[in-house]
Amino acid sequence: MTESSQLIAVIKKQMKHQGMTYRDLALKLDISEPSVKRIMSSSRMTIDRLVQISNIVGFTLAEVSKLADVEQPRLNTLTEKQEKEVVSDQKLLIVAVCALNHWSLEEITEYYNISKPECISYLLKLTSLRIIDLLPNNRIRTIVARDFDWLPFGPIRRYFIEHGMQEFLTSNFSVEGEAMTFVHGMFTDQALAQIQEEMRRIKKKFAELHEESLAAPLSKRSGIGFLMALRGWEPIVFTKLRR
Repeated sequence: MTESSQLIAVIKKQMKHQGMTYRDLALKLDISEPSVKRIMSSSRMTIDRLVQISNIVGFTLAEVSKLADVEQPRLNTLTEKQEKEVVSDQKLLIVAVCALNHWSLEEITEYYNISKPECISYLLKLTSLRIIDLLPNNRIRTIVARDFDWLPFGPIRRYFIEHGMQEFLTSNFSVEGEAMTFVHGMFTDQALAQIQEEMRRIKKKFAELHEESLAAPLSKRSGIGFLMALRGWEPIVFTKLRR
């Protein structure tokens, strides 16, 4: 579905909610009803016409665009095959991580040693994998949910456990902007379920704040790693002393 057809679909949905017919729209546009039907069935509506019709149904074009983006189906995880493709090429993985963090093509190629033609080819690869959409003028649209996650035992998580986890944990977490807390307790199943629900809420909040931060330029944003882990656990020295 093209961008304009997505916008038109949102406008049609809003017209239906308001009980507005093509005849009503034709009267407001001062054109014939068949002309309205032809316009609304076309995926090549002009910007001026989109703005005009959006205003008639009570929205700005920006608001219609936002609704269209929200209503797009979003991925919560990738398939095993998709993840395996992404980690098969280090530069593809870098471009994927940047794209999912809403970097532009210019920002990616300025920050990393990846040429513009290379970057475009990787973005096209991610588009074919249905991870992003590469739009006109090399604009990147992600098609994943805000709380998107890698597969629990998938290729990407295994890659970062092997290549990044130990490096992440080598910090002493003492400088400004860093923090680490480790606690231990003994819980009932009900209490454990509550803790897991709180972790889900924190993850959702992390995703929301990430989304809010996108309004700032890249120079004002920093990559942040946030690890939450929960498992049944006992220090091995304790285990060895069990009867």
